[in-house]
Amino acid sequence: MKKTNVVITFDEEKLSAVKMYMSQREMEVKTELEKALDGMYAKYVPSNVREFIDMKADSVRPRPPADRQKRNEVGNIEE
Repeated sequence: MKKTNVVITFDEEKLSAVKMYMSQREMEVKTELEKALDGMYAKYVPSNVREFIDMKADSVRPRPPADRQKRNEVGNIEE
């Protein structure tokens, strides 16, 4: 799926403190915010809408071309 940026305003000192204490636990603010947004998505978006979005994403992904040739166990190519 295509990604987008989310911009929020937050107190600079609080953010600095959060980053400092999270880094002690080898955690990142960005990662935790992504998890929180994923949780909100799961909580607030109806399941049928999530399924529809997943189906749309699957249909947009490029699929590898079908391999018309198979290798047999010896490594020879068969058609």
